[in-house]
Amino acid sequence: MYRHEHEPVTLQRDVEAIMVPAGIPVTLREGKTGFITQALGGSFTVYVEGNLFRIAGKDAQALGKEALVGPELPPDATDDDVKQLVWDQMRACYDPEIPINIVELGLVYSCEIQRDEAGERIAEIKMTLTAPGCGMGEVLVQDVKDKVEVIPTIKRADVELVFDPPWNQSMMSDAARLQTGMM
Repeated sequence: MYRHEHEPVTLQRDVEAIMVPAGIPVTLREGKTGFITQALGGSFTVYVEGNLFRIAGKDAQALGKEALVGPELPPDATDDDVKQLVWDQMRACYDPEIPINIVELGLVYSCEIQRDEAGERIAEIKMTLTAPGCGMGEVLVQDVKDKVEVIPTIKRADVELVFDPPWNQSMMSDAARLQTGMM
């Protein structure tokens, strides 16, 4: 896990980014300077020219950082082992504005491991957002999908965005409420 908050950075190459919180894709150009405001779970939130942008972990080298190594699973892993690793991977997904992972925020409602007709594992995940109109919703869904689908033996992650029940602060873990001052 990276912790480089407010670290100055100069982009070493052009990089695709997502404007926060609007969720608009943009290309940040090589040579732009700014600050890393959050570096958790392998992705980065950077402040460049008065705006926040999320840069995926796979593009860490554009910031002069190393990408995280993917998860490992023993060859004899059970469905329960895989499910635990899926939850661990989701704990590496962070809201780009709040330095708390989506599991601790209470955004993940369920996670089940199913098998398809060929016996391959499918992760079925239901999650929500802190606000239904959040422009980062699809970005967070894709982050979950990407982090789960790198798990060995997972064929696919089906991530469904749901809004029932609506999220509220009581769904946060005690640690998350304490960290945000909502205790």
